[in-house]
Order: sequence, then C-alpha cells, then structure tokens
Amino acid sequence: MELNHESTIREWQQAMEMGTTTSRELTLSFLKRISQYDKQGIAVNAISEINPDALHIAEALDRERAEKGSRGPLHGIPVLIKDNIATHDQMHTTAGSLALADSYASADSAVATRLREAGAVILGKTNLTEWANYMSDHMTNGYSSRGGQVLNPYGPGQFDVGGSSSGSGSAIASGFAVVAVGTETSGSILHPSIRNSLVGIKPTVGLISRRGIIPISTSQDTAGPMARTVEDAAILLGALTGVDEQDPVTGKSAGLAHSDYLSHLDADGLKGARIGIIRSHFLEKCDDEEKALYEAAIAELKAAGATVIDSVTIPSENTEWGPNVLLHEFKSGVNAYLKTLPASYPIRTLSDVIAFNREHEEQALRFGQVLLERSDATSGTLTEAAYLEQRIFDLEMSQKNGIDAVLKEHNLDCILFPGANGYGIAARAGYPSVAVPAGYASSGKPFGVVFTGTAFTEPVLIRIAYAYEQASQLRVPPNMSSEE
Repeated sequence: MELNHESTIREWQQAMEMGTTTSRELTLSFLKRISQYDKQGIAVNAISEINPDALHIAEALDRERAEKGSRGPLHGIPVLIKDNIATHDQMHTTAGSLALADSYASADSAVATRLREAGAVILGKTNLTEWANYMSDHMTNGYSSRGGQVLNPYGPGQFDVGGSSSGSGSAIASGFAVVAVGTETSGSILHPSIRNSLVGIKPTVGLISRRGIIPISTSQDTAGPMARTVEDAAILLGALTGVDEQDPVTGKSAGLAHSDYLSHLDADGLKGARIGIIRSHFLEKCDDEEKALYEAAIAELKAAGATVIDSVTIPSENTEWGPNVLLHEFKSGVNAYLKTLPASYPIRTLSDVIAFNREHEEQALRFGQVLLERSDATSGTLTEAAYLEQRIFDLEMSQKNGIDAVLKEHNLDCILFPGANGYGIAARAGYPSVAVPAGYASSGKPFGVVFTGTAFTEPVLIRIAYAYEQASQLRVPPNMSSEE
C-alpha cells in the first residue's frame, strides 16, 4: 500500500520498521505539504511556527530505532501542538498574542515532555483563536493578532474553522502532520474537530497534566488529541496521560488513566452499548441537513447493535450558566503562567498584556479585549462570593443534576449530542467527550456527533466511537487542489 499524508500511525510504524521509510523522510514530506498549502495555494494558515530542530530530532530517532528499537507507537511520528502549550526549545509559546510573540517558555509543558518521551517529533505549533478565545466576546474563530486567520480546508472563507484549537483542526484535516494536540476549556477541541471532519478527544479534567499550558480555567482546562481516526487519537491520548506531582488535578487519575487505549478498540463495540439520544434545543440549533445526518448516525448506531434510548433529557440542560468561573480563574491562571517566564520578559501580568495591546491597538485589538479587561477587574484571588457560588453551582448542575443524572436514570454508557451543541455541560463537569465525523452537508460542510460520558470513561467512549467510525466510514479528506 502506498503511504501518503492520510496514512495512520500504525501504517507509518510498519513502514519504518520495514525500512521502507524513515522519520526523517516522513518529517520532510509533511514540511513539503505545509510549504504547499499553509501560506500559499489554498493557504489555510494553520501553522504559527515550525520547530527548527524537527528534522534533527527525526534523524536522531531514526538512529535510535536502528540501534535500540522503537520506543512505541509514536516513535518518529510528527505531531503538531497548539501554540498555548509551552516548549522549552527554539519555538515561542504565545497563545496567539502579540504581547507574547517574543516570549520563550522557561520549561517544557508536561504535554511536551510526554511527547518527547514517547519519541514523537514535535513538528511545530498551530495557530489558534487568540487567548484560546478568551479575549473578546465577538472574535472570529481561528483569528489571532500574532498568526492571523486560520481557514477551514473544506471551504476556505466559506465554512467556520471552529475554535479555539483552530490551527490544530485545520492542520490535521489538511494533512500537515499525523496527529495534533489541542486544548479545551469548553468546546475548543470538539468544535474544530467537528468543523474539520476529525476525531477529537476531550478527556476528563485530570487525565492529562495542565502544567505549562497557558490557561483559561483551572476548573475546566485540558489538552487532548485531534486526529483523522479514532485509533490515532487513542494512541496519542495514551502517550499524554499520567500523574504529574506538579499538577494536583492529575492525582485523581491514579488507577483510572491508561497508557494504552488500543485494547478498547472494538469494531463490535456498539453491541450491547446503551446510548441516550439528546434532542431538545441542542438539535434545534442544527439546520435541516444536519438534522438528517444526525438521524442517519442514530440509525447507524442501531444497525451496529446499540440499544438507543431516544430521546433522553439532561435535567439541567435548560440552566442559565453564568460567566463567573472563567472570568475569575482566567486572571489567576494567566498571572501564574506569566510569572514562570524568564525574568527579563517585560509582560508579567494580565494588566501588562492589556496595556501592551492598547499601545499596539491597530495590530492587537481588531476585536477588542473586553474579556481580558473584565477578568483583570477581579481580585485574582478567587475569594469573591460570585465566583465561589458559581463554581459550586456549576459542579452540582453539570455533574449530579446533569450528566450523571441522565446516565443513571436510563443506565446509559454515554449520551449522543448533534454537532458541537452541548459541550458546555460536559466542560463544566470536567467530563470526557469524543467527536467523530458523521458526514457532510450538500455544500460540503462537515458534520459530526459527540459521545459524552461520566468521569474517566474514556475506554467506553473510545470503544463506542471506534465502532461507530468503523461502521459508518464517513470521513472524506478535503480537496486541497484549489480554493473551490
């Protein structure tokens, strides 16, 4: 079989083990594809920075494979990471902000460390919605003042690219690497995965260390995989998990995290699965074609042996959620990250970011910075009653009176959402979700479905998502040959 930019981790590993290709050749092939389509041709603008050491790392890993053998499934595999994930190398870590455009992280993030240990080649960083879309209340998905606008390869300038992990989504759909890492606070992995016809895994908060990721919310933030197949996403997820003594949230994953999720890939995994179908206002947000695609996905689940409970209601689904958790946690988290930068770097606080943007208004404030300013007006100490009350409310309504309630009521393995509608409840709960491609509208716009479960049920969700993917086989690569 001839390998290309659509080939999987397993296929590339087989080729490298057989000696028919190398990590160096694979890295060069992705660099060539980036040169053809990222800043010219279709010009999706997904890449914010290329790792100048990428080729050297690939060559070293080829040498290691020859002398010692492979470290595992990611050995020599080029991976892209979102530009809010710190790397202690020659690349910047900026969250898309001009205020951080010249900053270098003082240490690798936990995610970068895990990737290096697994033998991955960190190929570069991907553009994103600036500050992970916590800067303005009306910023376009995929825009940052440092990197410009990311486009969706399925319809550049026509279809929303999704956000905030916009570059990671666009890049993997475009074939710029095998897999990518995104981050999510509320929808930032799932949304661009659906928009770019990818598999996205938003893990349980605590499964992957948040250390070294420029944050929005200590309550909700997590990194996660974005890939073209469930198998590739599962491989990447396994490489990123584990307890990190420097991130207390990972302590609760002890005994629940897996370093290998491949054993949960079961093409017959829908047989006997109990899946609750979410409709109500979540489905009302879809257009007629998307509703038809959702019905087709439900029919596929039934045909593959799932017990479908149609429909179910989340008791808290009509709750009016307030903004206070993110509003208060953003300042606290950003200030904590900025203090880790080298002492010579002048941007030390959120107030410094705001001041820099005002001084460079024409370049930095195309969409304003109202969310930065609102967050900066809080104490940064998380002592306000408005914050504490909202945090307690969110947990109660999203977990016990939310997802857990509907799962228990119907004895469900998971619930199914249409498109990117509904990720907010799971985000507040800190619960996992998996997005899977589910077809295309007549215009070519991608559609996907999201499987959501309770804490640390990634094995169940991966099994169900994989079985659905294998039964449906709906993903089609974008046409990159023109801007049509």
